Amino acid sequence: FVYFLSHINTLLFLISSSICAQNADFQKAVAYFKGAALVTAKVTRIDHKAAVANDEKLKGTMTIQSPDKMNISVADGREQLDMNGCDFTMLTRGREHKTSSKRDNQFVAFQTVLKAIINADASMLANVPGISLCKNGDILTITMDPTVGQEHKKRMMFTSFVVTLDVRNCELRSLRMNGRGKNYTEYTFSDFVYKK
Repeated sequence: FVYFLSHINTLLFLISSSICAQNADFQKAVAYFKGAALVTAKVTRIDHKAAVANDEKLKGTMTIQSPDKMNISVADGREQLDMNGCDFTMLTRGREHKTSSKRDNQFVAFQTVLKAIINADASMLANVPGISLCKNGDILTITMDPTVGQEHKKRMMFTSFVVTLDVRNCELRSLRMNGRGKNYTEYTFSDFVYKK
């Protein structure tokens, strides 16, 4: 029994150490966001449809305002992804889709991760279902599974969200929104400007 308890304690220590390391990596990766009132970057959006031979690529910009606003605009504003607090708006192919993390649970983890990045605060990620962190080299990958604990999985627009952060260069690298099948929309970011 004592042997069993010692193994449990060791396991809990390793898990705790891993979480602390991941939080430290997160804090380092988003360090430039801390105290920034306005952040801008260049964006490339890739729309991948499994049934279509070539991906669609569009260029644009991203604007982030602390504490919880983000706008990604491509194709001269004709295509947008906007987060304003809990509210999300997607403008795609001339159609506007609105939702909120208050009434649509699949966006809770998504909003939480984006807000944690904008505010450079790893503690916001604690105790949120469906969020996992994994580091490979200098890249920290945050995966959000909106289906965790959900009953109506087939009705969901997205099966998962994935954010990658560059720990060494302190940058947000990409945001990927996985749809049904092998379809996805991915945003990659570059040329960040941080304003206090």
